[in-house]
Amino acid sequence: MFSALKFPNYRLWTAGALVSNIGTWMQRVAQDWLVLTILTNNDGTAAGITTGLQFLPILFLGPFAGVLADRMNIRKLLLITQSAMGICATILGVLVITGTAELWHVYVLALGLGIASAFDAPARQSFVSELVPSTHLANAVALNSASFNMARLAGPGVAGLLIAWFGTGPAFLINAASFGAVLFSLFKMRTQELQPTILVKRSKGQIREGIAYLGTRPDLLLIFALAFVVATFGLNFQLTNALMATDVFEVGASEFGLLGSVMAVGTLGGALLAARRNRPQWRYLLGGAVGFGVLALVASLMPTFFWYAVMMVPVGLASLTYLTSSNTMIQLSVEPAYRGRVMALYMMVIQGGTPIGAPLVGWMGTMFGARWSVAGGAIISLIAGLIAVILVLRKRRKTPKKRSIDHTPQTATITLKPALGH
Repeated sequence: MFSALKFPNYRLWTAGALVSNIGTWMQRVAQDWLVLTILTNNDGTAAGITTGLQFLPILFLGPFAGVLADRMNIRKLLLITQSAMGICATILGVLVITGTAELWHVYVLALGLGIASAFDAPARQSFVSELVPSTHLANAVALNSASFNMARLAGPGVAGLLIAWFGTGPAFLINAASFGAVLFSLFKMRTQELQPTILVKRSKGQIREGIAYLGTRPDLLLIFALAFVVATFGLNFQLTNALMATDVFEVGASEFGLLGSVMAVGTLGGALLAARRNRPQWRYLLGGAVGFGVLALVASLMPTFFWYAVMMVPVGLASLTYLTSSNTMIQLSVEPAYRGRVMALYMMVIQGGTPIGAPLVGWMGTMFGARWSVAGGAIISLIAGLIAVILVLRKRRKTPKKRSIDHTPQTATITLKPALGH
C-alpha cells in the first residue's frame, strides 16, 4: 500500500504537499464562508462565481500550460507556480484581517489563484512520474490522493474552528505560509535521483499535436467526457455543503467545516483502497461514477444534519474511487512525450467545467433550495455514468477478451477494446 514512500524524493514531495493541502482546504472553507456570510447574505450565486473564477483560467490557459510542462523543467515550473499561489493567499488574508476586503477583491484574487493553478496542475500531475519508477506510478498516484484527503480531513475542521474563534483572515494567512512546505521540499530534493522525461523541443503546432493524439484514443475520450460531466455538475460539495449548512440545517462555521472533514474520511478510505490495486480497471472507474450519483442523490434527501454528514462518508469514497481510477488510467497509458499536454487537457476537463457548473449549482440552490443543488448534480452524474456503462458493455460484446494493460515501462497503453474484457 505504501511502496512509493521508499523513494526519498517522493517522501519529501508527499510531506510538503500534505502541509500545503491542509492550508488549501482551510482557504476553500474560509473563502466560501467569507462570501456567503460576511460579504453577501447567503448568496449562492456569488459563491458559485467565486469558485468558477478560480477554475476559469484553465479553460483558456490549460493547453499552453501542458505544452510548457512538456518543454520546461517541471521542478522549476512548480517553484514559480507555488510561489504565485502563496502570494495570492497572503494578499487576501491581509485584506480580510484589515477589514478592507470586498467581494470584487475575492473575485480578482480567485482569478489570480486560478491562473497560477492552471500552470501548476499539469506540472504537478506529471511530476509524480519523475519521482518514482513507472512500476510504482499507480501506487504513487493513489498515495497522492490519500495525502490530499488526509489534508481534507484536517483542513475544513481546523478552518471551521478558526473561523468561529478568530474569523476567516487567519485561515488565508496559514494557507499562504503552507506553500513554504512545498517550496522547501522542492529545494531539498536529490535532483540526481529524479527521472525526468526528455523535454520536448519548442516547435509550432504542439498544442494541436496533443489534441490530435487524444483524438486517436477512444478510451481516453470516454474518460474525459465522463470526467467533464461528473466534475462540472456533481463535484461541487464545497459549495453545496455551504448551502446545505446555512440554508437547510442552519448550523455554524464549525459544523460546515465538519462536513468537509467527514467527507474526507470516505475519500481517504477510497484512496487507500486504490493504493492496494496494482493496476486500474474500468469496473472501478464506472462503478465509482454511478455509485457517486446514487449516493449523492440519497444524501440530498437526508432529514437532519447528522444523517447528511453520515452520507458524506460513502459519497466521498465513491467519488475518490472514480477520480483515482480516472487519473491513474490516464497517467499509465499516455506516452511520456505527450504526458504534460494530455494531463493539461484532463485538468481542463475536470476543473474547467467548474465555471459553468458552480454558478449553475449555486443558482439552483438559491432558486429551488439547497437540496436541489445536491440532487441536481447527482442526477446528472448518475445519467452520465449509466450512459458510459452502456457504451462500455456494447463495446465488450463486439470485442474479444484480451489483456487490458500492456505493462511495458514508460509506454504502457490502455485501449478501450481490450480493456473491456475485464
